[in-house]
Amino acid sequence: MPDQEPTAPPPPSGPAPELGPKSTSTGLPSNVAAALACIPLIGGIVFYIVEKHDSFVRFYAMQSIIFGGAWLLFNIASSVVHAVFGAIPGIGGLLVFFWAIIAALIHIAFLVVWIVATIKAFTGVRWDIPYIGPMARKQVETAP
Repeated sequence: MPDQEPTAPPPPSGPAPELGPKSTSTGLPSNVAAALACIPLIGGIVFYIVEKHDSFVRFYAMQSIIFGGAWLLFNIASSVVHAVFGAIPGIGGLLVFFWAIIAALIHIAFLVVWIVATIKAFTGVRWDIPYIGPMARKQVETAP
């Protein structure tokens, strides 16, 4: 059939490949800005205020704000528990010792989650911290 012109092949299905990291409002690549936004509380607040367009960075910033707030609340609660246990005569020293071990393990868990989130952000993967990620996603999606 010589009358028909050859047709172009259909476009590939799925998302288009990214040509490189996107630039954010800060001028940083998206993955670098998201990794810096993972700094608990402070990094999150700074990048949530500065970044207005990149949802990837805003998600990690909001997740960092919530995560940093949880870590701060744990530190305050831990100090209160430490003071209360320390005031108990007789067994207070033993309770403080055991609480210090538990608190240290929880701090290590916070640190590990922070490192994992930072690595995931730097590699361009959107990773939800359990319980915190869905809250952050909800906040970012409803923000103006």
